[in-house]
Amino acid sequence: MSTVIVNKIYELKKHIKDWKNNNYTIGLVPTMGALHKGHASLIKEAREACDKVVVSVFVNPIQFGPNEDFDKYPRQIDNDKALCEELGVDIIFAPSAEEMYGKNNRLNNTDLTFVCPPYNLVDCLCGKSRQGHFDGVATVVLKLFNITKADFAFFGQKDAQQLYIIKTMVRDLNLDIKIVPCSIVRENDGLALSSRNTYLSKEERSWALSMSKALNQIKTLYDGGVTDTNVLLDSAISILNKNLDIEYIEFRDFDTFEKIDNAKTNTLVAIAAKSGKTRLIDNIIL
Repeated sequence: MSTVIVNKIYELKKHIKDWKNNNYTIGLVPTMGALHKGHASLIKEAREACDKVVVSVFVNPIQFGPNEDFDKYPRQIDNDKALCEELGVDIIFAPSAEEMYGKNNRLNNTDLTFVCPPYNLVDCLCGKSRQGHFDGVATVVLKLFNITKADFAFFGQKDAQQLYIIKTMVRDLNLDIKIVPCSIVRENDGLALSSRNTYLSKEERSWALSMSKALNQIKTLYDGGVTDTNVLLDSAISILNKNLDIEYIEFRDFDTFEKIDNAKTNTLVAIAAKSGKTRLIDNIIL
């Protein structure tokens, strides 16, 4: 089938209205483009579960800090369309920033209505070093939910903090949409798939591989009966490549997102580190 690229909100809404009139279920896969096998896994789940699938491709300016990689973030809409056509996506929604937020001067973060997730969920993990990031994420995701009127939205577990925040927003704001978490997809060597992996040199990639190895070590010890997070943390640190700039390794209850001292079922172990200049995240659920 041919995937249609739509750039305008009003045009997408016409398609959505027709679909709703036919009682089609709609699946949304929000992305920033540069699609890879991880995104493909989300699209496949959406395709199996829903009558119609929309993939948004939008590098969202309001979730990037002033010194982050907004300008160099990979943009490759032709490749994205080819993958979406292969996987049976109905529409790619690829708006401009002006289409999503109005005139450019609204992007100064002072003249725009934002969705602000609970402070305790954003003042930790990635939110500590990326202030305002999750406000930008929650805002654009809510807009996408409203524009597409999707019944289901598919999010990868690799962005575990984002996933938890989006699920909380849906619950707190009584949104009529079901969030579908999807497993992390990895390269054969264990590196979690990310559009930012293209930034890595061969050497930096080899350093980054120790992140998944450290998480697997924690899982092995936990399965063997070790629950003390200090012991598990020490084991991870001993495996991580010394060239990595570790931002955090934390253990969180994935039901409450509270930090914990003793691992248990459904504990999130999350890590963020820079390999060279590239910031990467990964996690595992115990």
